[in-house]
Amino acid sequence: MGLFGRKRGSARSAKERLQLVLIHDRTDISPAVLEALKDDLIQAISRHVAIDPGAVRIGLERDGRSQRLVADIPLKPVARRRG
Repeated sequence: MGLFGRKRGSARSAKERLQLVLIHDRTDISPAVLEALKDDLIQAISRHVAIDPGAVRIGLERDGRSQRLVADIPLKPVARRRG
């Protein structure tokens, strides 16, 4: 539990929602489109490697006049088989 009896996950969720709103203000990409893009990326990448979908972070970064889509997608450790 966090401050004032709130769960810590709700603070993280609120921060992510705020980031999506800020991204929308800076670009033509709406929060709904960015969230759909995140879901599509999770689905596509999950077909090939094990990832932690709850830890995926998608955002836009500004570098001067250009913008960049940045994805932080943590991979799950691979259990090695002993042969």
